[in-house]
Amino acid sequence: MAEIESNEAAGKPIEVWFQDEMRVGQKNPITRRWARRGTRPSAPKDQRTASAYIFGAICPKLGKGAALVMPRCNTHAMACHLAEIARTVARGAHAVVLLDQAGWHTTSKLTVPDNITLMSLPPRAPERNPAENLWQFMRDNWLSNRIFKSYEDILDHTCNAWRKIEAQPWRMMSIALRDWAHGF
Repeated sequence: MAEIESNEAAGKPIEVWFQDEMRVGQKNPITRRWARRGTRPSAPKDQRTASAYIFGAICPKLGKGAALVMPRCNTHAMACHLAEIARTVARGAHAVVLLDQAGWHTTSKLTVPDNITLMSLPPRAPERNPAENLWQFMRDNWLSNRIFKSYEDILDHTCNAWRKIEAQPWRMMSIALRDWAHGF
């Protein structure tokens, strides 16, 4: 992982971003549902295996995000996502992107834009990444307990879920803002 070069970010505002990926597909999780006491509500369960991945990054302090839906998790997809984040970072600012230590995040083959510095979170600590909480919210409210008709339907629902959360910056802030990351 690169460290912030003193001349690279000197005098620039710093934006703290959190990045993660989530698989969305036909083998979808079943989540809790409201029902009358004593009844068992039905929940659809699909056995097909088509899926896509949403690469999402959020800046909770500013209530903004950047995402791409990709067919695979790999270095190319991550490079495309970093380019998307770089376009979303405020002009003249520098972004520190905190992420887990997946192989496509740590490879030397990954192209990192000049206005971004990657910083790894501790291994096996998903609770440190508020993007995980955002994924849970999106699953609970818009992506679980459904049967997707096709791959295109998966893409449509995933993109719509991201657009909904992005249109609610206050919710993104309430779910993901952490004192340890922004309290300094």
